[in-house]
Amino acid sequence: MHLRSTIAAILASALVSALVAIAVVNVWPDDNDSSPTAASTATTSPTPAVGSNAQASLNSGCLPATDIYEQLRPSVVEITSTASSQFGESQGSGSGVVVDERGFILTNYHVVSGADNIEVMLADGSTLPATMMGYDSGNDLAVIRIDPPAGGLTAASLGDVDQLRVGDPVFAIGNPFGLEATFTEGIVSAVGRTYSLGSSTRPLRNMIQTDAAVNPGNSGGPLLNCSGKVIGINTLLENPTGQSVNVGIAFAVSINTAKLYLADMLDGKTISHAWLGIAGRKITPALSEDLGLSVTKGVYVITVAQNSPAQRAGLQGAFRSEAQAAQSSSLPSGGDVITAVDGNAVTDVDELANYLDSQKRAGDTVTLTVLHNSQETTMEVTLAEWPS
Repeated sequence: MHLRSTIAAILASALVSALVAIAVVNVWPDDNDSSPTAASTATTSPTPAVGSNAQASLNSGCLPATDIYEQLRPSVVEITSTASSQFGESQGSGSGVVVDERGFILTNYHVVSGADNIEVMLADGSTLPATMMGYDSGNDLAVIRIDPPAGGLTAASLGDVDQLRVGDPVFAIGNPFGLEATFTEGIVSAVGRTYSLGSSTRPLRNMIQTDAAVNPGNSGGPLLNCSGKVIGINTLLENPTGQSVNVGIAFAVSINTAKLYLADMLDGKTISHAWLGIAGRKITPALSEDLGLSVTKGVYVITVAQNSPAQRAGLQGAFRSEAQAAQSSSLPSGGDVITAVDGNAVTDVDELANYLDSQKRAGDTVTLTVLHNSQETTMEVTLAEWPS
């Protein structure tokens, strides 16, 4: 389970906001906001939090919590990985969920990356060796495979995050601190969260925030809706105290994200993502006025990564470097504004990032409509692969 410092995470996520190439420490909050906030929270009308039994009486598609556990427990596994280095042998543990009866298990990439040996313990206590299949390090997802036992495997059903609402009840099954098959309950606290785990790291987008108790060892395990379907893969939690404990703020990679690449991962493929190479901020009327811009919508380019596709195409950031941005207490004028990609208007960083992620691959060319030196122009950009 990834752990992060709250202050560092909020600062990074507020600025990087889905397409960051490099982390910037200083943050310029949105209008009427006196402090930096987590990036991109898309919510619908909140629904009161209710227990699973009460929800079942309101919605025939929901199940009692006990039924959800009994139904999903056979699909959840404990994963132990061992890696050797010059400093000796290290061992890690996490969770996973069976997504195919042929022996395919979905988990977090960080649970199994770099492992020399991977073992899976099934619900009946039996232990089997596993091999790495495909992975998507950019979304912290991986698929491993075991040979199915004589009794076969039970694959979990995958849900749809598009149907998820803030306030919906959710459940987690995993192995926190080695306590196998632990079952916890919470609600959806937010959807559409975007977070960066560090400088030059591709942000994790469209994540589900929950207050369900997940802790180290839950990584890779399923987050479930009240129908017992997998809606996310538990991935990280806030760590304001520096201790490996849950504080009621945890995040799961959306199962819709996993679905986009699951077939390729089952085939053993490595997933790559298109990289533009900017850090940006949504243009608002107030920001437009402050910076003297002639547009009120678009993406204001804050920094452009060195040797990135954006730099090669001639995009200009408000700061020349991350270091310069870190030393500044205000957001200067002079950055380009991206108003459209391939003729499609963009009003914030997430729209631009989601388009590139879903429609483009490394090596593809996109046409950006840009306000450059106060003049509207177009730029052809050949995208690269996100640097590792």
